[in-house]
Amino acid sequence: MNPFDPEALECLAAIVEEGGFERAARRLHITQSAVSQRLRGLEAQVGTVLVVRSRPLKVTPAGQLLLKHTQQLRLLRADLERDLREFAPRLGGGSREDERISIAINADSIASWALDALGDLARRGVPLEVITDDQDFTHEWLRSGQVLGCVTTQHQPLRGCKLVTLGAMHYVAVASPAWAAEHLPDGLTPYNFRHFPFVAFNRKDDMQTEFVSQCFGLKQVSLTQLYVPSSEGQVRAIRAGWGIAVVPEQIAREDLRSGALVNVAPGHQLSIQLFWHCWNLQSDVLEALTDALTQAAERHLN
Repeated sequence: MNPFDPEALECLAAIVEEGGFERAARRLHITQSAVSQRLRGLEAQVGTVLVVRSRPLKVTPAGQLLLKHTQQLRLLRADLERDLREFAPRLGGGSREDERISIAINADSIASWALDALGDLARRGVPLEVITDDQDFTHEWLRSGQVLGCVTTQHQPLRGCKLVTLGAMHYVAVASPAWAAEHLPDGLTPYNFRHFPFVAFNRKDDMQTEFVSQCFGLKQVSLTQLYVPSSEGQVRAIRAGWGIAVVPEQIAREDLRSGALVNVAPGHQLSIQLFWHCWNLQSDVLEALTDALTQAAERHLN
């Protein structure tokens, strides 16, 4: 098979990452017809459809393989850039879209410990893109070839990937003192949790349900939920009296100490084990990412 045109591969990646042909054209600084032409040429070379032109766009299995290949090429370029800086420092500075190193991390980890882990790499010029999703779904970004690694709850490594155990995040149920005094004078119980709203991240977030189920030994739990797609936003909503939220103890710690929040289920917590998955490739950049996340997890998770 003839080698694939790097520009066509980056065109495929831009279509998927930007969610459409028009936005891909703007990113690549070419016309929309040129984007379509490059994709058609790549599909002709492969002999199959790579992107289903639907709303939203869908990537075919063959397209996912080429996305993974494109991410690997980006990683090779990042490794080369890193090595060349030792001999030609002027090569450092600035990064193109086709050099991005994409990883998927759950929002709670981003809000509590993961950004500290990535700070040194960002300051050294590694062109990071952090994609956020629920911790039960970040591995799908890796499976589809759109990222190089992910922080997830999945404990089985994907084919061609390696797995590192990071540690556990511990979740507690919190509310504002005024709201808790009015609605939960005796705390959260098996008899009152159904009557009050829980603030969740999004519709995929089952943390609140899982906490109540484990806390009270219930097999089936139905909750009234509000949605705020931000870990910090959830805490702000709870401080404002929206209801109850199950959040990482790390995020709520200072508010609990200051009295801005109260624990409405003392003695109960939900521990979520996290893992780092990444492609099993020889790469200095990927190794640096793995080391940074592992070391930060050792400091913050247990």
